[in-house]
Amino acid sequence: MGRVQDKRILVTAAGAGIGRASALMLAREGGKVWATDRDAASLESLAREEPRITTKVLDVLQPAAIAVLAGELGALDVLFNCAGHVAAGTILDCSDEDWDFTFALNVTSMFRIIRAFLPAMLKSGRGASIINMASIASSIKAVPQRFAYGASKAAVIGLTKSIAADFAAQGIRCNAICPATVETPSLHRRIAEQAARSGESAEKVHAAFAARQPIGRLGSVDEVAALVTYLASDESTFTTGTAQIIDAGWSN
Repeated sequence: MGRVQDKRILVTAAGAGIGRASALMLAREGGKVWATDRDAASLESLAREEPRITTKVLDVLQPAAIAVLAGELGALDVLFNCAGHVAAGTILDCSDEDWDFTFALNVTSMFRIIRAFLPAMLKSGRGASIINMASIASSIKAVPQRFAYGASKAAVIGLTKSIAADFAAQGIRCNAICPATVETPSLHRRIAEQAARSGESAEKVHAAFAARQPIGRLGSVDEVAALVTYLASDESTFTTGTAQIIDAGWSN
């Protein structure tokens, strides 16, 4: 307990999945956590589960809302950009609208949030950790049927490394997390959609996702949240500019 004691932490997409698990773990490790999501009901549920978390509705696609929140919160010690969207299909399936939305949510929103919060981090002089959600499906590994998603997550890794290089001397660390497939509500929705399209059972589709991992199972949200907590803590003060792979050996 207390690994991020009294650190000021913002988590986006905290209503479900990895974001929710990370917000809970960080709060229970002593962090002062602000959890955001565009889904008010999921935030209400999160606040009931962990009253020490402060929740705020935020649509990360709205630049004005990001600016307002940055003005309200001031200097953070930890920023975890978790919001994202998984677009399925090849380049031939990808419309201009699919491409634009994927990059708007997975990359541009992250750029805007970091740009909004970084000046106060620098001004505080105490350093900070920025953690960006990428994926093994990126510049690390090509995954079939993940054209726009993989391209966007490759961009996240590039963004992360650039920020790390530019601000390391000023105490700002920036790292990306690159999971393989993780058991989340978002995955369950994609499984249901794929099963409906293919006529296969949801159980068979789920088993196929699990079989891609050499370990033979999907990751858990708590396993990724543990990595988030490490990168948020002072245990990782010599770690910046990395793409942290957590994929059960899939990229080997």
